[in-house]
Amino acid sequence: MLKRVLLPFLTVLAFSGAAQAQAIDTATPDGLVKTVVNDVMATVQADKDMQAGNIGKITQLVEQRILPHADFTRTTQIAMGRNWSKASPEQQKVIADEFKTLLIRTYAGAIAQIRDQKVQFRPYRGTAEDTDATIRTQVINKGEPIQMDYRLEKTAAGWKVYDINVLGAWLTEAYKGSFNTIATQQGIDGIIKTLQDRNRQLANAKG
Repeated sequence: MLKRVLLPFLTVLAFSGAAQAQAIDTATPDGLVKTVVNDVMATVQADKDMQAGNIGKITQLVEQRILPHADFTRTTQIAMGRNWSKASPEQQKVIADEFKTLLIRTYAGAIAQIRDQKVQFRPYRGTAEDTDATIRTQVINKGEPIQMDYRLEKTAAGWKVYDINVLGAWLTEAYKGSFNTIATQQGIDGIIKTLQDRNRQLANAKG
């Protein structure tokens, strides 16, 4: 489920006609999405190691070019649902860190599969007073359109992405059910252990 949801997300981040990296526009939500897309694709297209699947370099790209424009703490809080308030501040920090690590590693694996997909951006008609926005796009993959939407929040540091919708399924909702099941059966520590175990498996597989 995770790979199926995130691969189209990285496909979106892979589209660009730009020949070189550019300054990221954080002033508007649609500007942020478009410029991050352009920046990431230009970098991937110009780097043969990334095209060949160099996970180390791709992970570095994710950390440097994508993470600054995402709010993983809010993503984690939404995915945890009512279980977030049941966790202590220390547990919340561990869960947010482990969840971020999981998504980074999954993003890196998906970026290695990027090829020549294209993206159509739908018009955004928000106002300057908006503090929450949804940017709607379509990924054209081998002629087939894939719905891809982004939820963003306006912060003091500019707009930040906190959720992604693929084919009608929001990323946070995809995790909420599994997190709730684990919390019911094993408690908050069970969620932590599940995330830690998965991250170890991915680290060992890439090692």
